Amino acid sequence: MSLTPHALPAASLTALTEAAAAINSTLDLDAVLQTIARLACAVTRAEAASVFLLGDRRKRLVVVAATGGRRDALIGLDIDVQQGLAGHVVRTGEPINLVDACNHRRFSKQIDDISSLRTRTLIATPMVYRGEVIGVIEVVNRLDETGFDDHDQKILKVFAAMAAGATQNAKTYQDLQRRFDGLRESVMKRPTIIGQAPAFKRVLELCDKVSPSNATVLLLGETGTGKELTARYIHNASRRRAGTFVAINCAALPDTLLESELFGHEKGSFTGAHAQRRGWFELTDGGTLFLDEIGDITRSTQAKLLRVLQEKEFVRVGGSKTVSCDVRIIAATNRNLKNMMADGLFRDDLYYRLSVFPIELPALRDRSEDVPELVEHFVAAAVREFGMRDLRITNDTMDRLSRHSWPGNIRELQNVIERSVLMSDGTALYPSDLPQDIQAAVGAAEPCDDLSTLPGQERALILKALEEHGWNQSQAARSLGVSRYHLRHRIKKYAIEKPGGLRRPA
Repeated sequence: MSLTPHALPAASLTALTEAAAAINSTLDLDAVLQTIARLACAVTRAEAASVFLLGDRRKRLVVVAATGGRRDALIGLDIDVQQGLAGHVVRTGEPINLVDACNHRRFSKQIDDISSLRTRTLIATPMVYRGEVIGVIEVVNRLDETGFDDHDQKILKVFAAMAAGATQNAKTYQDLQRRFDGLRESVMKRPTIIGQAPAFKRVLELCDKVSPSNATVLLLGETGTGKELTARYIHNASRRRAGTFVAINCAALPDTLLESELFGHEKGSFTGAHAQRRGWFELTDGGTLFLDEIGDITRSTQAKLLRVLQEKEFVRVGGSKTVSCDVRIIAATNRNLKNMMADGLFRDDLYYRLSVFPIELPALRDRSEDVPELVEHFVAAAVREFGMRDLRITNDTMDRLSRHSWPGNIRELQNVIERSVLMSDGTALYPSDLPQDIQAAVGAAEPCDDLSTLPGQERALILKALEEHGWNQSQAARSLGVSRYHLRHRIKKYAIEKPGGLRRPA
């Protein structure tokens, strides 16, 4: 018997039309499958219906939609594919229609015990997409207490095909959305790397070496030295650049919430877990996960993180199913992990897994020659953000900023610049616009003519380059292999003046 529109009762046609409309109206897979379960139950005049999906490793079946009085207790139930009638349908790829299902040798009471049903009659049909079984849809107990007929079985097959198509469409959409998010992260938040200091150039050289690999990277350094920016640089230079980059501050979340954020959770695993939630290890599959302040995670979370690094798999909070993932880890900390290991606060095995490729980021005071260029960058950014005109930076202002020790590093510098720009008159940035402690810094230049000292030799080298290039600072900077900002800072530091010329007034 073929299932043609003319052979279908009006109720069946209406149900199929409603199911098709649900599929076309939303990409919320849970909502679509719930609608399909409800309509399949209604059309076959069954007491209850369920939809099962296969997990990533095809070893477990998960109830993703159900009808009946205790459907909330069923959704999220995890079943071994080797057990039960649904598992049998998955393994054989063939539908079943049973009149006395509870006495079948493959019947499992697990769902009956949870749902308070007593299964008598049952139809279960595989959900097949491109020749591969991806799940099962089943209905139980005809309301009139008769067995399900051939028509019921055929229309359930149609619902199974619709459910399979909807599932695949939703997964395809999720993959595309994740890739789009990753590309948007890479484009919209492409890091601006600024610095010519030897210590910082060494950092970039190490980043360029490790980027093409999948090696785990551990970024070390004081707070505010640009660890997240460096992690983004590594991601954007890697083969994962089209994937998602996600940054998690481990110190900002309580331990239980951090585990849920990283690994996801199952429904009912803790108070407030009303539905299953995928964590960042699943959502970042194929991309890079940046774990900042890794030294602040507890021993329990350390153990779970170690398993991900070793086995490339994890278990959601409150779950038992193993989930595979392909995520590159870049971790960062401002704490001394070796001291924490000695005190028993950080696992040795996790430390050695994380520090495959350690990179130490220098403090700003150790790359003070980069301050002028950073100041110019942050001033330009603040001017754009606040809708102001270009702002001139006076020599005295730059001198004071360059001499400050910056205990908060680049983050402190950025905050100071934003505040100072707001305090300015809109034409120039003067020392009076800076915070009091920076205003007090001595702004005088440091001339040095003693060629027996390193500063004296540096001054002579800069003077020679300027003279050779007709005092063109851009050309002189290129010949010296430094940035124009770096050169300008040194010219002011050593009070170098063009013969017969005048210095710009402060």
